[in-house]
Amino acid sequence: NMSAVTVEDFKAEKVSKKEAIAFLQENASVKFLQDSKLFGKLAAIAKGSSKDKVLSALAAFEADPEAKKDAGEGDLAEALEKTKALKIKEEECKKNQKDAAKEAEASTGPEKVGFTKKIIKKGKTHMKPGKGDVVSVWYTGKLEDGTVFDSNIETTRKKEKKALKFKVGTGLVIRGWDEALLTMTFGEKCEITIEPDWAYGKKGMPDAGIQPNTTLIFEVELECPVNIGV
Repeated sequence: NMSAVTVEDFKAEKVSKKEAIAFLQENASVKFLQDSKLFGKLAAIAKGSSKDKVLSALAAFEADPEAKKDAGEGDLAEALEKTKALKIKEEECKKNQKDAAKEAEASTGPEKVGFTKKIIKKGKTHMKPGKGDVVSVWYTGKLEDGTVFDSNIETTRKKEKKALKFKVGTGLVIRGWDEALLTMTFGEKCEITIEPDWAYGKKGMPDAGIQPNTTLIFEVELECPVNIGV
């Protein structure tokens, strides 16, 4: 068992965020971890937690004798297996999607959708990314005549292949992509046909071989995050 991590240690940066979370996961009750939103796989939780969040959880743990886990309580991995956390996450996901749909309707009225989608392979779960979630995507972009203008799959050296990671729904990629990805479930592979207005529009992107007013076709696969129960 690791030695105790205190608020002071963490403030003095003697321990990393991940070490502080590991300490709490080993010593705090499941209820405390759930309430502090530190219940889940360590790597995923560490990635998604701010220093402030960890600091306040450490402070709460020190202040609350009830926060320590009972001797009879199994380890976190067992609890994770039994947890309803996934159900909660799914409910949250559904709610976010409903909210996003309502928002879109309210702000734009009935706007014509600028892409069509054909599912090639169904997702592994019915969960979809929410606005602002970081997604990992494999893709190949083609013109209507089949010319490939961009891909992170079709490189010759396998080792150099990297999924494209970005925050979805925040305008970092062309609109057709942003909007289409929010309709995809994790693990889904599909073909998206994007109209010029939702792609590179009147300007096109001549450097990449995309002329003005070009319809683009993307084969896209949305990677399934490890920390989602499938």
